[in-house]
Amino acid sequence: MENNKLIIGSRGSDLALWQANFVKKELEKKNKNLTVEIKIIKTKGDKILDVALSKIGDKGLFTKELEQTLLNNEIDIAVHSLKDLQTDIPKGLKLACVTKRHSVEDVLIARKKRTTIESLKEGATVATGSLRRRAQIKHLRPDLNIVELRGNVPTRINKFLKSKWDAIILARAGVERLKLKKYISSIIDKEVILPAVGQGALGIEIKSTNKFAERLLKSINDENTFAAVRAERALLKKLEGGCQVPIGAFAEVRRNGLYLTGLVATIEGDITLSKRLRGSKKHPELLGEKLASDLIKAGAKKILKDIYDNR
Repeated sequence: MENNKLIIGSRGSDLALWQANFVKKELEKKNKNLTVEIKIIKTKGDKILDVALSKIGDKGLFTKELEQTLLNNEIDIAVHSLKDLQTDIPKGLKLACVTKRHSVEDVLIARKKRTTIESLKEGATVATGSLRRRAQIKHLRPDLNIVELRGNVPTRINKFLKSKWDAIILARAGVERLKLKKYISSIIDKEVILPAVGQGALGIEIKSTNKFAERLLKSINDENTFAAVRAERALLKKLEGGCQVPIGAFAEVRRNGLYLTGLVATIEGDITLSKRLRGSKKHPELLGEKLASDLIKAGAKKILKDIYDNR
């Protein structure tokens, strides 16, 4: 690639393009003579919209085509919602940068403002495409009827507005980034629904040999967010999970260390295992692996095996 030009690969959804444009602006702000171009790439996840994510069973659902384009030298960097990026990154590629994290919570979008999960009527119907959300909602409110929801953020909100459902659940970051905050009825506390691994963070992937891109990305990397998501991703990797299983995690750098909370649940939420640990920001992977081991000792492997066997 030319030395004053950088090509970003992005999916074509509104949110993906917001993310790519955000990275473009940040890079241009920090690197005055740089020209950044965005190239849209369609992924398998963008093409299959009528099947539940948990049934497709492909870990690279929203990333594979972007990664192939990187390996072919057609783009310099790929911008991902970090929760979409699988923990096993293909040989020749690496996660080079994570920008400062947005709010990580999930939000409830209902018919009335200030509606919460707790205040929904008995037997209410709630739509979500996430097994992680489903399990935690069912744990809290076993009476609720959970239905499948796919599509990008505006599509999901439009489906809700035309439906007879009582509520849907989305990630706060996506709703707020697209200036759709007016639809939020309530923000769901992390103690109620633990976020997905990497939720609210943008991950930027490059070809391992692309020193030009790596140097530029140092200017927008957020060290604390990177440490936090490395711990979360190490936990997910050791548990051998993906977006097809009910696993939640959230790590946060504080003055006295890196704190990580992890959760594994059955799909109906009748069993939820949750653990918390503190470790060092310098060794986030060790913290993630240790917490995963604690969850495995508590019975996480059996829960996950049963989910995979029943699929």
